[in-house]
Amino acid sequence: MNLPLIKRISLVLLLFVSAASIAQTRNTASFNSNWKFYLGNATDPQSATFNDASWRSLDLPHDWSIELPFDSTSPTGTGGGALRGGLGWYRKTFTVPATTKGKKVFVDFDGVYMNSEVFINGHSLGVRPNGFISFRYDLTPYLHYGNEKNIIAVKVDNSKQPNSRWYSGSGIYRNVWLTTVSDVFVDHWGTHITTPQVDDQSAKVVLTTTVNNAKAENGIVLVKTSLYDATSKIVGTSSNNIAVPQKGTTNTTQQFLIAKPNLWSVDRPYLYKAVTQILENGKVIDEYTTTFGVRYFNFDIDKGFFLNGKHLKIRGVCDHHDLGCLGAAVNTRALERQLQILKDMGCNAIRTSHNPPAPELLDLCDKMGFVVMDEAFDMWKKEKNPYDYHLYWDEWHKKDLTDQVMRDRNHPSVFIWSVGNEIIEQWDKDGDTLGAGILRELVSIVKSLDDSRPTVTANNEPNSYNALLKTNATDLIGYNYHHNDWDSAIIKWYRKPFIVTESVSALQTRGHYDMPSDSIRRWPQQWDKPLTDANADLTCSAYENCATPWGSTHEETLKVFEKLDHVSGMFIWTGFDYIGEPTPYPWPARSSYFGIVDLAGFPKDSYYLYQSVWTDKPVLHILPHWNWKPGQTIDMWAYYNNADEVELFVNGKSLGVKKKTGDDLHVMWRTTFVPGTLKAVSRRNGKVVLTKEVRTAGAPAKITLQVDRKAINAGDDLSFVTVRIEDKDGNLVPDASNDVQFKLSGGGSFAGVDNGCQTSMESFKADHRKAFNGLCLAVVKAAKAGKVTLTATSPGLSSATVNIDVK
Repeated sequence: MNLPLIKRISLVLLLFVSAASIAQTRNTASFNSNWKFYLGNATDPQSATFNDASWRSLDLPHDWSIELPFDSTSPTGTGGGALRGGLGWYRKTFTVPATTKGKKVFVDFDGVYMNSEVFINGHSLGVRPNGFISFRYDLTPYLHYGNEKNIIAVKVDNSKQPNSRWYSGSGIYRNVWLTTVSDVFVDHWGTHITTPQVDDQSAKVVLTTTVNNAKAENGIVLVKTSLYDATSKIVGTSSNNIAVPQKGTTNTTQQFLIAKPNLWSVDRPYLYKAVTQILENGKVIDEYTTTFGVRYFNFDIDKGFFLNGKHLKIRGVCDHHDLGCLGAAVNTRALERQLQILKDMGCNAIRTSHNPPAPELLDLCDKMGFVVMDEAFDMWKKEKNPYDYHLYWDEWHKKDLTDQVMRDRNHPSVFIWSVGNEIIEQWDKDGDTLGAGILRELVSIVKSLDDSRPTVTANNEPNSYNALLKTNATDLIGYNYHHNDWDSAIIKWYRKPFIVTESVSALQTRGHYDMPSDSIRRWPQQWDKPLTDANADLTCSAYENCATPWGSTHEETLKVFEKLDHVSGMFIWTGFDYIGEPTPYPWPARSSYFGIVDLAGFPKDSYYLYQSVWTDKPVLHILPHWNWKPGQTIDMWAYYNNADEVELFVNGKSLGVKKKTGDDLHVMWRTTFVPGTLKAVSRRNGKVVLTKEVRTAGAPAKITLQVDRKAINAGDDLSFVTVRIEDKDGNLVPDASNDVQFKLSGGGSFAGVDNGCQTSMESFKADHRKAFNGLCLAVVKAAKAGKVTLTATSPGLSSATVNIDVK
């Protein structure tokens, strides 16, 4: 640009002024800090004059239930994790600059569990029963400006129990935002992006924007949108002049053509962004960014799922929303860690069982490459628990489903809308059209907001009388379990594409093994009968030999899943253990046994089974450990891939070569235990692929700390520290249960501690934890930059120290 100096200066000043005006038009800021909290009720705590000086100070997100002791008398029951709910209040004092007057100010809640009511300066803004949904309130009419203080108060009533079949958490457990906009702005969740025509050469992108005019007069604005690729290069622009009615909204649609688009996939999750500006009289008054991906997909009735024209088996897991020792309080790093663990296993899909997820989960799935089944409801009008969502169904289901779809429809990771899980209305008798009518309504709501993705319900009784499947209202046929019926599903139900919405329900305790390994236990023997032949220590075997009667083992399921082409995908119950639903045991079990990964994030042996089937990375995993009674008969298993055979040695003596045949997914040796070294060698074409050794461990002698990240950011970022109890030679002691005391210096704090044991009654918020089968976990965070030092000690063991840099 060869301009005279004065023109260049003027141009720079113009750009600066424009940038400044844009920055002032829309501001979305975290509203999480400096809240006051009280567990219990109080007299008029919503009042601006209420004295909350004695209340606890904290930052959000916050789950108060996870801080409470496990309690066998809790009305949540063990299904809810034996952690109490209750009623709590939150208050926050804040000011709004005088320059904000004339603008709109909203408070956005990503999720509050449950029955929330929000007040601003004593005025009730509304109630929201659903504990999983995101919602917004307009604060503008009630705000004070300048130095005058504002009081926002939130009542959270989770006292009526049971209201959930799993651990829900309690409180403002997701993020809160304060959004300030001009009086003409892009509405809440006000953009909708679709890519109706995509191939390798070009992609048609359609963007519909809803513009809100809060002013008392009509107006005309310019809506300008630019599309940017991942390098911030503009790949498309469009501008529309539109009339905006007073105190109302209007929609405008823009179309773009991206040449040679980078397609979003699970292996290369490429993201674009659309930046939409609203200009009035040439001035930018709002700017709104929408992240999106370009991809196309289809479900073939006979051949399964295709993404961007290529066949892709959807290999997914179901997960509840708790994050182990963090409880239900959402944390982006904790979610990212879970997804990283699952990705490394070969998982490429997530089912948000059985509710709208935290927005951060979908953001991460967009960035990391996961297909998502976004689920809305666990029940409709008929109850599963006395105080669950059925009480609010008539008044709220349309609003809640609408908000979910509008919030989530721009995420490229979202591929399927599930409108119900194991709905009681499945069993409607002939002539009872309740369930059929509800299903048609729900599908209609979804399609009116987004017709680019298929709908499904998750059916656990796909028999000929199933009222929902008979309706033929959804795009996909979804089965929960019933793996022996998958081959006939598309013939039975209208020849529609088929997906397994839930599968497996195997039961495992990390590091525990019941022999013989080829004797399968169905615990309990029937779903409605008590368990009669349980292990006294409330464990389940980590071999592939323990599962629920309605489910199957991992191997039983995989053998069917991998060979049926028309099964487009499946979602395993579950990726991670979760708090609540401690099947098959009653109290004092308080968390699930279903996970491929335990509550602390430590993989169980089945993790390596999936890794050997679902990935191309070389795998050789041998189980169990090698600490047994002399002379005891032990079944040794190996999961492997990229090899023809595995040979096992004990103290240098070969126990023979084993090869998988037919649909085998592991090989086994039955041998007699002698202390020493167990070595497995996998070979391909006679060449060694991998070698793995397991040694008999001696007495616990030392602590070793392994940090997932030695540098974290100040604030909500986390470092997950694995604590290993080892013998003097560095072997993990597989039955160690030493109590480890943690100490932090340098300003850090503990977000939680855990060990993955389903029956531990220790607090997740303590500064110590007993190891379970040799392992436990400490989760560290820090409020300010510097260096944090974690020291772990235990009587009789050598201590360990690790440093974490906080940026």
